[in-house]
Amino acid sequence: MRKISKNLTFQVIIAIILGVIVGVIAPSFAPTAKVVSKTFINMISMLIIPIIFLTIVLGISKMGDMKKVGRVGGKALLYFEVITTIAIIIGLVAANLIRPGDGLNPLVNHPKVPATTATAAATSWVDFLSHIITGNIFESFAKGDILQVLFFAILFGFALSKMGHAGKHTIIMFENFSKIIFNMMKFVMKLAPIGAFGGMAFTIGNYGLSTLIPMAKVMMVVYITCIIFIFVILNFICHLYKFSLISYLKYIRQEILVVLGTSSSESVLPSMIQKMERFGCNKSVVGLVIPTGYSFNLDGTSIYLSIALIFLAQAFKIELTLGQQITAMAILMVTSKGAAGVTGSGFIVLSSTLVSMNIMPVENVAILLGVDRFMSEARSITNLIGNGIAVVVIAKSEKEFDEEKYQLAIKEA
Repeated sequence: MRKISKNLTFQVIIAIILGVIVGVIAPSFAPTAKVVSKTFINMISMLIIPIIFLTIVLGISKMGDMKKVGRVGGKALLYFEVITTIAIIIGLVAANLIRPGDGLNPLVNHPKVPATTATAAATSWVDFLSHIITGNIFESFAKGDILQVLFFAILFGFALSKMGHAGKHTIIMFENFSKIIFNMMKFVMKLAPIGAFGGMAFTIGNYGLSTLIPMAKVMMVVYITCIIFIFVILNFICHLYKFSLISYLKYIRQEILVVLGTSSSESVLPSMIQKMERFGCNKSVVGLVIPTGYSFNLDGTSIYLSIALIFLAQAFKIELTLGQQITAMAILMVTSKGAAGVTGSGFIVLSSTLVSMNIMPVENVAILLGVDRFMSEARSITNLIGNGIAVVVIAKSEKEFDEEKYQLAIKEA
């Protein structure tokens, strides 16, 4: 019993249950719970940028071949686009079949909508591409801009690889820094149960279970579609590349539970990098694919956005033609990348799509604000699972996958 109680997975499960109970019986605790959850996420966030930078620099400097880096990056982006497109299509089909918005009489009024609309209007694909290259890398590190640091790290790693023997001391120094940061992460992850408790207590206490009743159908559609996507589409990919989805899910169960409690997939980004290396994936592949996937491979978010768009049309009794839905899908494929890394990006993407199509007032997104937090767990967990699978796929396609490590990892899981 003592061994079980010390298990992090067990501790997180208990913390989530306690969070739900506290949220129900003491909703006034929600502001404090939010601070607890936010503090844990901030502790993780402070490690994300140095881990990404060091992992990519070390991976590329040891790889020494920029053509290989380009090939891995190209494969990853192509894979991301194909999978997120499938996710959007599945979401559209599910929303059209189940029609979660039928029979709803929504009232639109929420103070956050004007700010969301303004951000959406300013969001564009061109701005996103130009944003990747920063004029001040120190500012990028300070702000925690993953894509800007990713781009800088690729250039830095390539430059370091060209130094040959002269760069050896720098590589050794970076390897030692990397070990220190990952040791810090181990300490922080021991606080995961507290973070999960705070996140769940805040969600239940702030929004209340009663808010779910009118929107239960759309929530059900999002959760069921995400489950189908994981156990049908992603499972098929796992089968294709000869590894077990169930074994993989069991291996990352701690990360799944932390994301469930905190509603943030970024809370486990550092531990996913380390775990995917132990799972058998080459360090350089992990370093490139995981951070990029957090901006480009948002499977769960793509499902949510497509369902939310059709749901809004149904709720406000706006009939969308097949052509309009295909157009919406194409716009979502672009805007879902354009708002990557932006706080509240789900609403920004949804709003910018409505602005682009001009099919309904953008203020209509307000009816989703009350239950968005309850659906964020589904999309965050789906994003997390999808990104890990993407790493294995790219690693295997590059013959950078260690089968012995994989067998050992699933045996110890």
